[in-house]
Amino acid sequence: MKSLKHLSVMVAVFMVLLLAITFYGTPVFGQPKYTLKFNHVLGPKEPYHAGFQNWAKAVEERTRGGLKIEVFPSAQLGVEEDILEQIRAGANVGQNTDSARMGNYVPGIACMNGPYFAETIAEVEKLKKMPTVQGWLDELANKFGFKVLSFGWVQGYRHFFTHKPVRTPEDLKGLRIRTPPAPIWQESVRALGATPVALAFGEMYPALQQKVIDGVELVYNNIPAGRFYEVLKYVSETGHIMLVNFEVISAKWFNALPPEYQKILVEECDKAGLETSKLIIEKLEKEVKADLIKKGMIVVDNVNLPAFRKAGEKAYEVLKIADVKKKVFIELGKK
Repeated sequence: MKSLKHLSVMVAVFMVLLLAITFYGTPVFGQPKYTLKFNHVLGPKEPYHAGFQNWAKAVEERTRGGLKIEVFPSAQLGVEEDILEQIRAGANVGQNTDSARMGNYVPGIACMNGPYFAETIAEVEKLKKMPTVQGWLDELANKFGFKVLSFGWVQGYRHFFTHKPVRTPEDLKGLRIRTPPAPIWQESVRALGATPVALAFGEMYPALQQKVIDGVELVYNNIPAGRFYEVLKYVSETGHIMLVNFEVISAKWFNALPPEYQKILVEECDKAGLETSKLIIEKLEKEVKADLIKKGMIVVDNVNLPAFRKAGEKAYEVLKIADVKKKVFIELGKK
């Protein structure tokens, strides 16, 4: 009788476990666990960091702990270029990057970070469905090992923050403006009138203090995070680049995940990106701008946007991607 009682208990326990497996869709025992270490250069107070944490929380909840994302701000895992090489090698790391850097591998994709390319979140959403863009993403994965989980993360509009007022491209002549180290960034800044100087994000403040550079072109939310209002006086709202970011991991590592985890990772990345982008564009940029004005920064009036738009076309011509831009615009139905 005692043996039968033990057997009954064991059967009951087994049935509970079986029901749990069926209900939750994941096995209780023997399920491999995965960890993605995600790196970004922005500070922990930036809205992107909170967005990445929301993404990580959603993924962990939906996979019931089977897939965890550890988020590292302020480039704690290393500089972006080094992380991208680790990604290509198949490491379980990810990086917040942009099409400018991806353009080092697939040149055409760089146009997505060119002057006045995508100008609204709605346009960015449409780009996901464009055949030319899908071709670029496939090439990045199949030829270079980069899986783009999402490029639905919009960090805002890039403006010029300088020591003097800038209203026209001619006003930028002779000014040394920091850019990230990628051709589309450098040629965009050069086309708009300035001299580009490639520097890492963390090197900007001391470079401004020592007058190695005369200004930066960044989104509003970067300014308080880097305390650049202490060393710069003017902001010229050129909005010359809508900063579309890419969330990139190893294609090899991604392909080794269970299909359901792959789906969850992509879906939640897109969802968190859209939420974060709307928060930045619709609310935070306005709040940061108001706060910077209180801190003494001056917003330049009468910026000649048509002149900047016209000047920006030269960047596409120099990099020989003007035809690529035109092709995507036709697919978008944009002139």
